[in-house]
Amino acid sequence: MYDAVIVGAGAAGLMAAVTAAERGRKLLLLEKMDQAGRKLRITGKGRCNLTNTNSLRDTLQHIGPDSRWLRNTYGRFFNRELMDFFESRDVALTVERGNRVYPASGKALDIFLALINELENRDNVTIRKNAAVKQIETFEGQATAVILQNGERIACRHIVLATGGLSYPTTGSTGAGYHMASELGHTIVEPVPALVALKCEEIIPEELVGFLLKNVQLSLHTTHSQLSTHFGEMTFCTDGLAGPIVLSASRVASRILHKGQQLKARLDLKPALTADQLDKRLQADLDANGTRIFNDALRLWLPAELIPLALKQLHIEYYKRLNQINGEERRRLRHWLKGVEFTLTGTHDWTEAVITQGGIAVGEVNPKTMESKLVTGLYIIGELLDLDADTGGYNLQIAFSTGHAAGMAI
Repeated sequence: MYDAVIVGAGAAGLMAAVTAAERGRKLLLLEKMDQAGRKLRITGKGRCNLTNTNSLRDTLQHIGPDSRWLRNTYGRFFNRELMDFFESRDVALTVERGNRVYPASGKALDIFLALINELENRDNVTIRKNAAVKQIETFEGQATAVILQNGERIACRHIVLATGGLSYPTTGSTGAGYHMASELGHTIVEPVPALVALKCEEIIPEELVGFLLKNVQLSLHTTHSQLSTHFGEMTFCTDGLAGPIVLSASRVASRILHKGQQLKARLDLKPALTADQLDKRLQADLDANGTRIFNDALRLWLPAELIPLALKQLHIEYYKRLNQINGEERRRLRHWLKGVEFTLTGTHDWTEAVITQGGIAVGEVNPKTMESKLVTGLYIIGELLDLDADTGGYNLQIAFSTGHAAGMAI
């Protein structure tokens, strides 16, 4: 009999397997796909931002909905321990902008190989691919076996559920773990796509698609309040907004939009200037360039790619000379530069979502061991849990740390 069956060979499952194997446990690692670690190998556009060197306090601010639940786990295996783990396996690491940690080679494959090679070289680990699990068998509240799709029953002492969420379904993340956990009584917070592009009602001009804006601020608003602000880079897609700060904003926006509620995004193109400072600059530019027509003069304040959108939304005649721009039109221009508004209508789908928001309620899982509080011997890790984070290596750290905790417990 196996000491443990680990269901899913992604980041969390592989870490759980390596950790438990080092402790001499007899393991069976089951992967439903024909290859292990598919999502891990493409993460970070194939570069694998595996963690972030920020302090624990700063890191927890990037995680929700209950980042405090991770304190115990992170207290034992956090970013420094994770970096030591890979460096001790001859994977050189580098820290880049935003304290993001990558393999120095720039290849996610190196992270995957460090994990899988160790498992393949151990006599106490068996890896089976094309082995999809459909059910977890229990007896008197104790996990006793996994049942494969082909009907095969595999008995074991412990089961680690690491099947991932719903993002990038072609890598094998199809939400099967939610179904199995739900059958055992676990509460599932509805999964929605996160770290994903946002659709908007407004038509995006062709010139803007793929255009990168730097040093801008995006804020999300309901009818009555501002929800969040995000500073940095963004871009546009054919049906909405994309890029780093939009992905971060999607963690706030996604659940609201999937409930059918209204949400606005406002883009501040001049965040370094207050409204009064911008107004003075506009007045000075209008005075100094009085004979230029508005269409041409917009280059004073905007990149060329944004001009079609500005002309469409500002309702100022493009042929007007700047010395003909009145106070109301100047106010309108200032307001637009400080808050280009987009009516958000939804998100892109699971095929583009980097992570899953929602999942198995963490209150039903022991934060020290990852063992289910409902089923003895069942451990739940990684993206299956109702935890999600901003870009920057925070999500992979969750996967690795929860995987390590389970590996130490089984």
